[in-house]
Amino acid sequence: MAIHLTLLCAATETSGREAVFGDEPAGKRLPGSMALPAFVTHPLTIRAPSARCARTAAALGLEPTVEPALRDLDYGRWKGHTRGEIAAMDPYGLSTWLTDPDAAPHGGESVRQLCDRAADWLVKLPRGTRPTLAVVEPAVARALLVHALSAPARTFWHLDVRPLSSVSLVSTDHGWQVTPAYEADRDSSRPAGSVPIAVNGAPFGSPRRHAPVEQEKAAAPPLS
Repeated sequence: MAIHLTLLCAATETSGREAVFGDEPAGKRLPGSMALPAFVTHPLTIRAPSARCARTAAALGLEPTVEPALRDLDYGRWKGHTRGEIAAMDPYGLSTWLTDPDAAPHGGESVRQLCDRAADWLVKLPRGTRPTLAVVEPAVARALLVHALSAPARTFWHLDVRPLSSVSLVSTDHGWQVTPAYEADRDSSRPAGSVPIAVNGAPFGSPRRHAPVEQEKAAAPPLS
């Protein structure tokens, strides 16, 4: 029996300040003008343990189960700092982290460790799991997609993951099929506020379009 998993990236609080590594303070609120996506009802909803994922789920009227295995990447001593601050404090460390999936200059998790953790959770989902909506951090969405696409860890930064972007993973006899969530849910139009996760700006389509991902070079696009 196939597993249907829809990933929704958490919304971020926008105050004009550059986003920080790690979770936002619990007191933050979602912008009132932010359009939230409308999803087909899922029998099961889960979320990462962050305050950001909790706020996004609450804004959607969801009461999901917290899944500790989907926690955000551990940014170590960089947690709470912006990319600009890290670039000023540790430019070599930041450059290394964005190009080497095994690097952890912040003292937390490497990209590869996160990918391995996410893959371990995904492969252990039992057959017959009810269709599930998972509200996750962008880094966790990237890590899950690296596994679903059978892509090397160095492609992690090639996945364009933005707030409220969404994608559906469906298990098949030949692996995972990855499609934009609004297509997977057979909506006739894209839900307001929702955009598909993309590889280097190109939305996911049929599995055949995923093959070139394994050939990507290790460039580091801007953080989402």
